[in-house]
Amino acid sequence: MIKTLDRLLDHLTMYRLVLYYLAALLIAAFVFGFLKLVPHDPTALAFMTALVLATCWITNRVFARIFGVPANSESVYITALILALILDPIAPTDAKAIGAVAFASVWAISSKYILAVGGKHLFNPAALGVALTALLLDHPATWWVGGNIWLFPLVLVGGALVVRKLRRLDLVATFLAVALATILATTDPSQYGAALAETFSSSPLLFFAFVMLTEPLTAPTTRWPRIAFAAIVGFLFAPNIHIGSFYFTPELALLAGNLFAYAVSPKGRFVLTLERIEQTAVDSYDFIFRSQRKLAFQAGQYLEWTLGLDRPDNRGNRRYFTVASSPTEQSVRLGVKFYPRSSAFKQALGGMKPGATIHASQLAGDFTLPSDPNTKIAFLAGGIGITPFRSMLQYLIDRQEARPVVVLYGTESQDDIAYRDVLGRARRELGIKTFHAVAEGAERGQYPGYIDARLVRLTMPDYLERTFYISGPQVMVKALRGKLLAMGVRRSRIKVDYFPGFA
Repeated sequence: MIKTLDRLLDHLTMYRLVLYYLAALLIAAFVFGFLKLVPHDPTALAFMTALVLATCWITNRVFARIFGVPANSESVYITALILALILDPIAPTDAKAIGAVAFASVWAISSKYILAVGGKHLFNPAALGVALTALLLDHPATWWVGGNIWLFPLVLVGGALVVRKLRRLDLVATFLAVALATILATTDPSQYGAALAETFSSSPLLFFAFVMLTEPLTAPTTRWPRIAFAAIVGFLFAPNIHIGSFYFTPELALLAGNLFAYAVSPKGRFVLTLERIEQTAVDSYDFIFRSQRKLAFQAGQYLEWTLGLDRPDNRGNRRYFTVASSPTEQSVRLGVKFYPRSSAFKQALGGMKPGATIHASQLAGDFTLPSDPNTKIAFLAGGIGITPFRSMLQYLIDRQEARPVVVLYGTESQDDIAYRDVLGRARRELGIKTFHAVAEGAERGQYPGYIDARLVRLTMPDYLERTFYISGPQVMVKALRGKLLAMGVRRSRIKVDYFPGFA
């Protein structure tokens, strides 16, 4: 069951999963409205949903054209559906409420453009939209989606899938722990039971945690800042927290956390211009870009890449890819493997000509070299999963920094081996050996088959002393992680390459 679920999630990008989750909640609320199980008129809910969708879509088109950036339809729909789930449904005859909902929608979308520094969002769009509407038009969000017992199972199950896909359990768990601890600390002990029951059944706690808090564009990208962000928002989320007569609402708690996230996160959106394309292996290519300003990153980190697609498929026009270049190189290198039935995004990428541009943002990732240069390391790569290791090895070569590294590189055939030049230089100049596991057509000195426990033991007798980095297809990553654990390698010594929407 878990494996089937993982395979299903693997075929969905993070954005598409969230979009389906929100749509399912709205459809369920609409059906329950007809059955009188939710306190909202389904007609009013349908009208408001159509209103926010239309307003958000038009606003995004206008601002995307003004600012000259790709219009992302998935992001627009996600923001619109969130607004529909937290603002009270309105009647078509209520002009004041229509104006307030339209105002929230316009500000939510426009904030992505006008309240962005260096192209990076400052605030969660939906949170800002409803906060301004409450402040200026006295039309606050009711967060009704979190207060209905009939919707609770769907909120919980769908939210759990989102967290599993994002691998942000640390973020959500910290938020929930701090929020609940703060609620109990500000409540009379005799009312603990009632307070907890109300928090889970009549508040937006879980929906807020699953959808709003985990939004990757306005949350920190590394572990400890992410946990601090969750703790700040969790503390301010508690209903009894106030400054004088000013009480925080969920959206204000998140906006305060967004300021912290911006302060501690990498800044900026980059417009990269394609210089050339190099073939690195069969069906694998490096797209080499130049940037008008220096991209500061750590070897092994990833970026979100966005293309303007006229007809995006169900995976949208954004992807997360590791930066294959080293921080020491002037160009920005993107390594991609193409398959017979490539997505619309990869088809557009493959059709790029020198001089074309792509947008890159959201630099993130903890899959980086340890700070201690004496740490023994093992790189386990499968196919195009060699890209983060290409970045790290090129970095070590350029710095002439020898580290105790062993590389195991698994491919289907000889033609699939990429970055032979970098692997060769790492061996010659730094003494870093690469052992090739080739499934079909292994040559002398190569390991016939796939990376397995036997190869690990043969190439590194001191494997229990090493920190393992694993990158490649998810099936391979999961299998190797399980084998290493069975061999006695501690969980803390296994790092896997992960980024949102890795499908």
